[in-house]
Amino acid sequence: MPQRPTPLLTVTADQLVAVDFTPRRPKAHQTADPNPSRPQGRGELRDQPQRTRTHRHTSTPTPSGSQKRTRTPSNTQRRPRTPSYRHLFHIPGTRAFTLGALLARLPMGMFSVSAILMIAPARDSYVLAGAVVATGLAATALVAPLTARLVDRHGQARVAVPATALTLLGGLSLIACVHWNAPTWTLFASYAATATAPNTGGMARARWAHLLKDDPAALHTANSFEQAADELCFMVGPVIAAFLCTSLFPEAGTLFGGLVVLTGVLVFAAQRATEPPPSGRTAARSPVRAPGVPSLLAVFLAMGAVFGSLEVVTVAHADARGDASAAGLILGLQAAGSCAAGLAFGAIRVTRSADRRFPLCLAAMAALMTLPWLTASSTGSLLPLAPALLVAGMATAPTMVTAMSLIQERTPEGQLNEGMTLAVTGLLGGIAGGSALGGWMVDHGPGPATTGFAVPAAAATLALALSLAVSKRRPAVFRPPH
Repeated sequence: MPQRPTPLLTVTADQLVAVDFTPRRPKAHQTADPNPSRPQGRGELRDQPQRTRTHRHTSTPTPSGSQKRTRTPSNTQRRPRTPSYRHLFHIPGTRAFTLGALLARLPMGMFSVSAILMIAPARDSYVLAGAVVATGLAATALVAPLTARLVDRHGQARVAVPATALTLLGGLSLIACVHWNAPTWTLFASYAATATAPNTGGMARARWAHLLKDDPAALHTANSFEQAADELCFMVGPVIAAFLCTSLFPEAGTLFGGLVVLTGVLVFAAQRATEPPPSGRTAARSPVRAPGVPSLLAVFLAMGAVFGSLEVVTVAHADARGDASAAGLILGLQAAGSCAAGLAFGAIRVTRSADRRFPLCLAAMAALMTLPWLTASSTGSLLPLAPALLVAGMATAPTMVTAMSLIQERTPEGQLNEGMTLAVTGLLGGIAGGSALGGWMVDHGPGPATTGFAVPAAAATLALALSLAVSKRRPAVFRPPH
């Protein structure tokens, strides 16, 4: 019987090499070698089971000149990327459409104040001015969803530009009617014509949803940025309107606002590369009938009541303390707190779904809205009320961002602009109702004017109760949760 050759061992500079001269025998389960001409035998490695390598060797030079072998993980997963605003604006075309959207939204905080400052001195009636503005809000609530539906069907550029042109014509007609002392009904008709203004904030969010549909974390950051932009526009817009109408001429605010909104929409619509494709005519029912949307719109109504009542009550409280001019600054602090919180909220990575975050955000809003009430009731001074409103505003943007994320999830495909415009319509309706309720509480409520601050706290609590009442039923989701 021939003796089995023993393995040959040899040592090189830094390795031990083993060579086995035993003839290889094919195993039963192995197939024939497809390349029989390949040399086999000497120096061939034994068959060994494959091992999953979890580390790889790398060589690094040492001071002595030799190679030092280190192990580094090869299958280590990358850590989740932290959302960043810089990442958003590296996407081509996003800076341009964001600039256009900001310009188009800035006058949205100017039109109401400009109309009041233009109509009231000319007709010597704040009641008339308020009624005209209220009529415009009611017309917007009716027309805006229809405009958004056309945007979804035919595209943003094709609808937004002519709709904005009609808005500008309505503003010019209002200026002419006030200047030439036209009949009162013409003021209502002219201001109602401005209701065709497209929801530029919703169109911007629709673009982000289209561009970042595969990146929920980045979409959360984009939604937070858009909410902070809304707060900034509604914080700066009234200040610009008051300055123009009082420093130049009463019609300056309306004229300037109309020109700026048209310029912004033209810049926005020119960015065709980032525009989501139109859906065309669809047999899908209105988003207002989609699962989960009606209950969410009810929450938007309650949230709008928070904002509307807080504005009226703050103005009344400042006026009762003999410093009505400070109301604008104090309300600006509330918007500033919301803007800062929105930017911070977009910079963090959220782990909970929007369904679970929403009640928590509403609970924070309900809790923080008690601060102005407690401060005004206990001190009766405007100075401590300012930081209380600043802190109370910090719950607004995170709540609105989460609510808009839910709207995006629950709205059927191809109807996103209409769904978000319905949310804005719900807010407008709540603002109108909250303003009326807050004014009634100031005039007829028990105790001093400070009791009016109970209205926004109660409205926030109502919004929380509504969200908890429907949270047990999970609605159909049309998009991945963000």
